[in-house]
Amino acid sequence: MAVFKHHGVGISGMAAAVPKEVYNNYTDNPNFSPEDAKAIVDKTGIFERRIAGSDTCASDLAYAAATKLLSSGQFEPEHTDVLIFVTQTPDYRMPATGILMQSRLNLPKSCAAFDINLGCSGFVFGLNLAYTLAAQPAIRNVMLINAETRSKVYSFKDRQTGFLFGDAATAFMISKDSTLGESVFKLDSDGEKGNYIMAKSGGYRNPSTPDSYIEKLQDDGGFHSDEQGYMDGAGVFEFVITQVPRSVKDTLGLAGMQKENIDYFVFHQANRFMNDHLIRKLKLDAEKVPYCLHRFGNTSSVSIPLTMVTELDDKLKEPKQLLISGFGVGLSLGSATIPINNPFILPLVEI
Repeated sequence: MAVFKHHGVGISGMAAAVPKEVYNNYTDNPNFSPEDAKAIVDKTGIFERRIAGSDTCASDLAYAAATKLLSSGQFEPEHTDVLIFVTQTPDYRMPATGILMQSRLNLPKSCAAFDINLGCSGFVFGLNLAYTLAAQPAIRNVMLINAETRSKVYSFKDRQTGFLFGDAATAFMISKDSTLGESVFKLDSDGEKGNYIMAKSGGYRNPSTPDSYIEKLQDDGGFHSDEQGYMDGAGVFEFVITQVPRSVKDTLGLAGMQKENIDYFVFHQANRFMNDHLIRKLKLDAEKVPYCLHRFGNTSSVSIPLTMVTELDDKLKEPKQLLISGFGVGLSLGSATIPINNPFILPLVEI
């Protein structure tokens, strides 16, 4: 069982960045009638998204967030010993975007920088690794960056995915803190269902061809190219409503906690219909479950930390206990209980 427990380490700083452009899901997609758009948007609860321009990469959003954090005066760049870059929309197939970010941020060459290729669960998996590394005696700070330009991955003509995904980045600093108690992480993987969310072509299993770039009606009823992502909505929904509640309950049990011990439950921002179902199944107080997907859409691995920055910024000035849960592409799932004690949080950056 992949269970991890950490003491005396936690989140010390947070920053987030999004594109300035606000995309109205009701009116800005010319591929659907206003009536069809309204029906889809009302169900997903994603009213607006932020869409990056064609010349903006995930690393550009990440740079804006990380620069804001490093220029705040709270953290010294030379004291950043590790940089973890979580993304599935990297600048290049190689080299790793995190290593390029080390140079771009003027971090020391002694900084260990690398990428993690994970989607919706990526923040939870990445945070667990950041905690593990930050606990080492020689490590001062670990910067965890989550950055995605998911709008570039999916077809705006596809009914399943064309209204869901937005672009964003967050930069979190992880540091030692003796005032923090135990954090508990439980991580799971189900590669048997890997085809539920997939971009079929563009890798080395199915290399790109001229035909793979053509958007067309697919056997599953979707409209996208083989280079673009697709989703088995019914399969993903079944995975979420059966596995996520179990993961949350297991994690609470491993932490020796009850639901009442948690101040806020921060779930991956998939869509409103799915997350409302989780609230009902887990019998949670909706006031304890913050949302930001109505403003930013599904931002994959960025959605949990983006929610923390935008929806909980003024609520974390006193010690709080959070439960976070990320789930999706892989399929993968990670949940954790994490104590937080007044981290330095910067206002949202728009670029």
